[in-house]
Amino acid sequence: MTGSFQLGSITVGGPKLFLIAGPCVIESEQHARKMADAIQRITSDLGIPYVFKASYDKANRTSIRSFRGPGLDEGCRILRLIAESNGLPVLTDVHTPEQVKQASDALGPAEALLQIPAFLCRQTDLLIAAAETGRAINVKKGQFVAPSDMRHAVEKIADTAALANATARVCLTERGASFGYNNLVVDMRSLPIMRGFAPVIFDGTHSVQTPSAANGVSGGQPEFIPVLARAAVAAGIDGIFLETHDDPADAKSDGANALHLNHMKSVLESLLAIHTAVAR
Repeated sequence: MTGSFQLGSITVGGPKLFLIAGPCVIESEQHARKMADAIQRITSDLGIPYVFKASYDKANRTSIRSFRGPGLDEGCRILRLIAESNGLPVLTDVHTPEQVKQASDALGPAEALLQIPAFLCRQTDLLIAAAETGRAINVKKGQFVAPSDMRHAVEKIADTAALANATARVCLTERGASFGYNNLVVDMRSLPIMRGFAPVIFDGTHSVQTPSAANGVSGGQPEFIPVLARAAVAAGIDGIFLETHDDPADAKSDGANALHLNHMKSVLESLLAIHTAVAR
């Protein structure tokens, strides 16, 4: 594995397993802060480095009538507030090269990961724009991309950073591969393959999604989140990504594949035990 880096106090690619977690989308300032506080209490008790995630805009919803979020300005204001008040790095998606600088500027001094969505992982201009901000970048592997081809995304970011005499900070996230229609599978071989290019995160929640499976709404099989997450940690990863909600049935985005907040602690405890065993 190459390219470990610092994200605030977190060493991405270091000896500790870290967590990226939060609701799929910012539903309100109150809800985002409630979730950040609750997850931070759990991770603090367990000693797990934590990054709060939530998107200001879900631009790839199945239906045009689906909730997308508060928008860039308001969403980044909320994320920056959480970063400053909780002392946490934050993560949010960006979708166009123009959005990247706007989002980075709106986040101000907050330590943040800019996330390239899976459907956009091959978009060169988007990757370059993200690299030019100097921010750390998480690129989600496209459901249609071979793990070995993710080296090209890393190279685009690294080459752009090199032109500015900077060191790229980039990690890759596995979120399953398309298997026919409306289904995803996880090939655990992708984790060590991609870990040869950059630190690797496993998305245990989008990997159990069934995209657009029911009348234009994505479903999911959240009962398999712990199973896949344990397998990924055993295979060797640097971080775990878990979209989390206190009321998945009423979540405004991706509730069908979210981990219920009530299950977070027990899932993390099992992952830590496996991570410790593998490290030994």
